[in-house]
Amino acid sequence: MTFSISGGLIIAIGGQMAALAIGLIGAKAMEAIGRNPEATGRILPAMLLGMAFAEAIAIYSLIFAFIGK
Repeated sequence: MTFSISGGLIIAIGGQMAALAIGLIGAKAMEAIGRNPEATGRILPAMLLGMAFAEAIAIYSLIFAFIGK
């Protein structure tokens, strides 16, 4: 019973924070592109890299939830 509660909390908090980070990264990148469309080539790769790192945190929390018995 303890595993299911702790695993659920790990996934919920890890997924929630990663989703918030991805949303903020995307919003700020779109705002930056809207202000300076010529900088799209420099903003987009940095945005995708930041989103990938945030998604990796969510995947780590999923792995920890499965491993941590």
